[in-house]
Order: sequence, then C-alpha cells, then structure tokens
Amino acid sequence: MSSLFRGEEMQLCQIYFKSEVAYSCVSQLGEMGIVQFKDLNENVNAFQRKFVNEVRRCEEIERKLRYIEKEAVKEEVELDEADQTCDAPKPKDMITLEAKIDQLEHDLVEVNTNKDALRKNYLELIELKHILVKATQFFEEHNQSELEDTMSKTVMSMEGPLVIDSIVAPSMRLGFLAGIMNRDKVSSFELMLWRFCRGNVFLKTADLTELVEDVTTNTLQAKTVFIIFFQGEQLKNKCKKICDGFKATIYPCPETLKERREMLNGVSMRLDELKTVLDQSLNLRRSILVNAAQSIKTWFAQVHKMKAIYHTLNMFSHDQKSIIAECWAPKSEINRIREILDLETKKIDMNFQTIVHFITSKEAPPTFNRVDKFTSGFQNIVNAYGVPSYREINPTPFYAITFPFLFGVMFGDAGHGLLMLLAAGYLIKKENYLKKAIKGNEIFELFFGGRYIMFLMAVFSIYAGFLYNDFFSKSTNIFGSKWKVTLGKDFPFEDIQQFTLNPDPYANETYKMYSGTPYPFGIDPVWQLATNKITFTNGLKMKFSVIIGIMQMVFGLVIGLKNHLFFRRKISILFEFIPQIIFISLIFVYLCLMIFIKWIKYAGTDDKLTGACAPNILLELINMFFLKDGTVTVVDGEKKYDECKRLYPGQHHIQMVFVIVAVLCVPVMLFTKPLLKLREHNKRTKYGSRFRGHVNPLSVNGHSSDEDDKHDKAERMGHTSNSVINLEDDAELENEEHFEFGEVFVEQTIHTIEYFLGCVSHTASYLRLWALSLAHAELSEVLWTMLFKMGLNMAPPVGAFVMFFIFSAWGVITIGILCVMEGLSAFLHALRLHWVEFQSKFYKGEGYEFMPFSFEKILNEAELAE
Repeated sequence: MSSLFRGEEMQLCQIYFKSEVAYSCVSQLGEMGIVQFKDLNENVNAFQRKFVNEVRRCEEIERKLRYIEKEAVKEEVELDEADQTCDAPKPKDMITLEAKIDQLEHDLVEVNTNKDALRKNYLELIELKHILVKATQFFEEHNQSELEDTMSKTVMSMEGPLVIDSIVAPSMRLGFLAGIMNRDKVSSFELMLWRFCRGNVFLKTADLTELVEDVTTNTLQAKTVFIIFFQGEQLKNKCKKICDGFKATIYPCPETLKERREMLNGVSMRLDELKTVLDQSLNLRRSILVNAAQSIKTWFAQVHKMKAIYHTLNMFSHDQKSIIAECWAPKSEINRIREILDLETKKIDMNFQTIVHFITSKEAPPTFNRVDKFTSGFQNIVNAYGVPSYREINPTPFYAITFPFLFGVMFGDAGHGLLMLLAAGYLIKKENYLKKAIKGNEIFELFFGGRYIMFLMAVFSIYAGFLYNDFFSKSTNIFGSKWKVTLGKDFPFEDIQQFTLNPDPYANETYKMYSGTPYPFGIDPVWQLATNKITFTNGLKMKFSVIIGIMQMVFGLVIGLKNHLFFRRKISILFEFIPQIIFISLIFVYLCLMIFIKWIKYAGTDDKLTGACAPNILLELINMFFLKDGTVTVVDGEKKYDECKRLYPGQHHIQMVFVIVAVLCVPVMLFTKPLLKLREHNKRTKYGSRFRGHVNPLSVNGHSSDEDDKHDKAERMGHTSNSVINLEDDAELENEEHFEFGEVFVEQTIHTIEYFLGCVSHTASYLRLWALSLAHAELSEVLWTMLFKMGLNMAPPVGAFVMFFIFSAWGVITIGILCVMEGLSAFLHALRLHWVEFQSKFYKGEGYEFMPFSFEKILNEAELAE
C-alpha cells in the first residue's frame, strides 16, 4: 500500500556484464520485470547495432510461426496454450529451434503445394466430368430434333463424327467448344456472343443442379455448362476470346459418343485416384499441424523473449570483453537483482562477478506504483491526467473511495445501482473466461478493465439511493414513516387541495403529526406524496453538494501539505499552504458551518424560529463579502434589526474579520515566496562569488562539506544522491544555476490567481452533483409516469396485455438511457471533479511511468496485437 500511496524510491544503476553471461542475465531480469534499461546508443542507427542480425533472425522465425499458425487456424486445429514458465532459449538452442521451425515450414509448404496442385486437377476433372455428361445429353436430346434435320447433309448420327468426310467441303464443317462458367454471367455471355458473331453461332446451356467448387477461388458457386456451335476458324477464335473475357473454362470434348464415354470412364477413374491421394495429403497436412499446434504458442513465447533480449542488448554499451548497461530499479529490489545476476554469472564463469554500481544523475527517475487488478483501473484514470511526479503522493488510493462516492451522489437510485451491480458482478465472476472471449473488442475491453470501478460505483449508487429513498424513482417505507395525519373524520378533506403537516413534535395529540424522531436512514417516504418534494430535495442536495465539494478541496490541501513536508518545502508550507488553508477555511468552510447552524437552529421546534424567517445562505455569503449585516433592513430611512435572521451572536463582526484576513492572504501568497527566493538567490550568488575557486580544506577528495551536508539531508529524507528531489523551496538543495525572478513571479501570480478564483469556481462546480442527481431522479420519475402509470391505469384484461409491452419498453429505456447514458454522464462529471477541482490542490503529475523490461508485459502486448 505504501508503494501505491507514494511511488517507490528508484536507483540508477550501472551493471557490468561479461559478454558470455549478458544474454542469460538479461533473460533473468526480464523474468523478474523490475528493471527499466536506458538506451546508451541513442545516436546509433537501428541497423548498425551489434545484434541487429539476431533480431532479424527472430523476426524471420516469427514470420514462419505466423504462417504455421495461420494454416492451423484454417484447418481448425486447436492450439495448446503456451507454457508460461518456459525460459528464453540460449543462443546455441536458437539454432536448433530455428532448424526445427524451418523444416516444419518446408514440409508444410511442400504439402500445401502438392495439395493445391492435386486439388486443382481434381476440380478440373470434376468440371470436365460435368461437361462430358451434359454434352452427351445435348446430343441425345437433339438426335431427332429439327437441328439434326437441317444438318443431315453434313452431320451424321451422334454415333459417328459430328462433321462428315470429304463429301462436304471443309468450309462447311461445323465445330463446337464446350466449357463451364458462373451462372450469373450466362445472360451477358450469350448477348456478347450474339453481337460479336452476328448471330452465326448456336449456344446451348445447362445449369448444374449442385454447387461446384471454383478452381481459382476455392468457393462453392453455381455453374453452367455451355456448348457453342460455329463454322470456321475465325468464329472459333472469337468465341475463345469471349470465353477468356468472361473467365469461362474450355475443356476438350470428343465429337463421337464412343470417345466421350471412354473419356468419361477415364475421368471417373482418375477422380477416384486423385481423391485417395488428396485425402492422404490432407491427412499428412493435418498431422503436421496437430504436432506443431502442441508447441507453436510456446515457440512464439520463446522467440518473443529472445527478440526482446537482443533488442535490450542493443541498448547497451559494448567493448571487447564486457558489456555496460544502465537501468532504473526500485531500491527495495537491488539485493534481489544482485543475487540473480551473481547466480547466473557463476553458472558460466565462477571467476567473474557481475558488478552493480550506483551512479548519480540529474535525470528525473521514473515513477513506480505497484498496482493489482483492483487498483489498476483507478491508476489508469490518474495516469490519463498525468503520471505522478517522482515520490509525489499518488491520488489512486483516494480515488478508490471518492470517485465512486461522487458517482453515487449523481447516480443515486438503488434500483439502477442494483442493475449496475449485477453487471459488474458478472464481469468479476467470469473475468478469467471473459478476458479471452472479448479479446480484440475495444469497447468491451474498456468496460471489462473497469469492472471493479463499476462495482464500487454500483455499491455507492445503492447507498445514495437509500439516502434519497429512490428505488426506480419510487420510495420505500422500510422503517415506517415518522409522520402521520391525526385529523378527525369530520375534517373537510374534500374542500381543500393541499394540507400542510404540523412539524411540531410537542403539539397536542390532535395536531401532533411528527413523532419527533427522524427517519432512521435517508429521506422519510412521506416526501414522495408532498407537492413541495422537489423544492425540499433540491435544497438538501444543493447543500450536500457544497459541503462534499469543500471537504474534498480541503482534503486536497492537506495532501499537498504532506507533499511539502516530505520534500521539506519550508517556504511552500509557510507562505503557500497556510494562506490557502486560511482562505478556504474562513470563507468556504465557514459557509458549511452556516449551513449546519441553519439546520440545527431552524428545526421547526420553536414557533419564533421558523423556516420563513431563516436566512438565505447565499445572501449571507454575499453580505459577508460586502461587509454588510444581513439582519439589518432600512425602511423609510430607519434601520430595523431582524434577530430571527441572526445565526449566532456577533455574526457580523466575526464575518468582517474573516473577510479581511482572507483578503490579506492573497498578497502574502503572491509576493512572499518569490521575494524570499530572490533574497536567497542573491545571498548564495554573493557567497559563491566570494569563495569561487577556493577549495575547502575540510573537504574530502575534493568534495566540500556543503555537498556532504546536502547528501546527508537527502539521505534523511529517504532519497539517494542521484534522485531528483523536488525541493524547490529548500535553498540548500535547490539548483541555482538558472534563476529568473520575472519567471518565478509570473508563475506565482498565475498560481495565486488560479487558486483564489478557483476556490469560488470549484465550489460552484460541485453543484453538478446536485444538478445530475436532480436530472437522473426526474428522468426516472417521468419514465414511470409516462409508461408504467399509464399501463397500470388500464382495466384488465387489456391492461395486462399492454403491460407486457410497456414493461419491455421501460426495461430497454431504463438500461439504455438511465443506466448506460446517464451512468456515462455521471462518470465523466466525477472524472472532471477529480481532475480539476480535487487534483489542482496538490497534484502536479509531471512524472513518467516506470516501464520495466518484463517478459510478462511483452507477451501480453504480443497476444493483444495478434
């Protein structure tokens, strides 16, 4: 939890590897996933680095594995899960793995080539078989037709040749072409033949009753067999060109019936042989893929790890015998890193030791916050605004409570919260299954990643719903109302439209309508029947919104104080935090105090202190800023005092003091901090110029005792000397190389104006809690009135029939609009309140995220990319 609250302390390390052990050491660091390496070769082209050839080999192996995986998926072979415990292969094992995958790819390519050739021949023979069968039917059908009569001089019976011998001149011989084509192209094909051949050809077609697999596309298509009769070579060439244009396939077809039958028998025998060979080829292909499927994902994991190692080694500095790496690592993990490196080094060379050396740097360390599946969603929300600065307080632990709470305030309905709770509970219960099922669907992955956020938002929505006493816009009377009507039967109820209940718990039994004790939890259900329900709930929710907002802003200032104390920012504590907390306390915390005083004082138990004379809090705040007494009214030049409107004795004088002190906080925050920085800068500049060039005789190894003092102070604060410590207000640890008073003053001016004006605007911004809660409640109420109430007022049996459709419409609108759209709106407003109103009080978010070299992360990213 401490790591989540404030990022871990980081250490910049320099590691000296021996060349022989660098690969295995980096592999173990990748398994640990707690080291972020720096690129020491930023100016070197990626193609000129030492291990570029090894990276290319890994990419080539990945290409081959993707090809094998694609073929396995196409064959519907189930792939075994990767062995997550597999280690990255050693460089010498890479040759064996590469040879195995090369051989597997070669065998698969060869089998696929043979299979494709056999399948093509098989499909062509099937088409030829259909053509021979249809051609025989053509000639038999027209054996006694009119076409045979007209061609009797040149054509013999179908038993003999289609065109007879030398009795007929060669120019009078008829030829024909037989082929097959897609059925949807037949009409265009026939029209084209007619136009280009000027009607000098005869076309006969027959549709196949079954779908035939196309030779080129390998898809089942509706085909049509055709025969074209023509006379002369010129028409024959034209017909062939037209067939090519329509991608029709022409097959040889004998002229005599005997030859056609012989060819048909030969085709049938050849099909049987090809079928047998093709089945054997498919079985061989499947067996190869089944064997590969057992290891392909494990091979993928090994190659990804191996490639990541070589990419990392390319970031190191190399010489003839050793390799030097620089990395950021959590200080708490340094000992474990050393143990792992020593263990791997001794496996190869007992006489060598990998050296881990701490180095100093002015570079800002990365921010490392340990998260789990519960807190990762909230951390992502924080990082979307800005990664916490190094060692800055991380808002994520506070988000886990305040974010769903503010959402629940805006989305307060126990019924709608229950629906959201069921959805979030399903996502949590089935998270292991859904993690794989929704892979690649960005929208569902977004909801799935925020399942725990949804769960907490649903819980707080139910809580707020019970506070508001709203369950699908209707109230529940769980504990029994504390109000009752005690009027007699002779009371003329029919003569009045409205009746005000007596709130005095001490009235006599006849007129006592309030028991004197409030409803145990939430709003009394009697308000559901009141005509002034909206007026009452509006005032209540509006004040709650202001109180919640001011509490959260004050809490943000307290977190800022924790940051100042941790970083020893003395100036910021004295002349930034203190003016800020005084200003917001004297104005806005006092506003909350007035609200509570009004609730307590004007409770309806005193006849003189009724709600009618209660002061308006907004007017009281305005009068406070203008130093006016709200109890004084001028009538005809005379001042009249209304003591009923006075919240407490001496209110006017106390408010005047509060306003004056709050206004004085502005120049204190605006001028003091820049002037103190300027004075300290001048003092250090004068001191430095006086002793510049002189060596302190008390220094050790040329380092002054001042530097040692700085180091000691940093160590006391929990930092190392290489850490970038954000001590902008600690003069002894501040970098004074560059100081511009104008820049500092302008920055402080912007910060001051932003804070003091922001207190007003941010307080008003929290009224969105009331506004969205009101909108959600009213939409739910309108939906009930427009749909359910209309159906319930219908007489049976028509009402029962109509209610079925009304309930369906109500359910769709409730889930689609009130839960999804209103929920998204409340989520975005809660996000804005945290990013702007809350975090502006303490959060800088100027860091960068710790990105460790982790095989687990690399494999997850590779799996998502696939």
